[in-house]
Amino acid sequence: MATYHPNSNTLLKSDSILEYVLETTVYPREHKRMRELRLATQQHAKGFMGSSPDQMQFFSVLLKAIGAKNTLEVGVFTGYSLLVTALAIPDDGKVVAIDRSREYYEVGRPVIVKAGVAHKVDFREGDGIAVLDQMLAADGEDGGAGGGFDFAYVDADKQRFSGTTSGCCGWCESAA
Repeated sequence: MATYHPNSNTLLKSDSILEYVLETTVYPREHKRMRELRLATQQHAKGFMGSSPDQMQFFSVLLKAIGAKNTLEVGVFTGYSLLVTALAIPDDGKVVAIDRSREYYEVGRPVIVKAGVAHKVDFREGDGIAVLDQMLAADGEDGGAGGGFDFAYVDADKQRFSGTTSGCCGWCESAA
């Protein structure tokens, strides 16, 4: 049975199609630690803020297809999408993860450790825009990414961050 309300952030809006896709395609391919963190996130009082599993499966495919190694995530919550990214990138890859509070991230951190990908995570606590500005000021054009980012996911206050996605693109390597 589908666990995401059709008005959530899922890619699919039909309950019956969503349920079918989740049960036949997404959940059977889901990494066991992803499942563990997804279920923990759903139990959280603010679980509705979590990314949908169909989106995250798409992200995993996309990250692998583009050969992403260094990534940026603004808005971490429990780390569900962060875990997807860390599992998809190579062992020497990095995820710079920014969130205003470490509290929710600590829900998922033990699962990230169990998944064996904690060494890929560079968690930075603070306001996303302020941290991005600090990164840019500290390291110039590459924003402290050691050459830029291959992928950026901004899943934070959409109103405040609407101009930030353009700024993040300056740090991302061109796909051309």
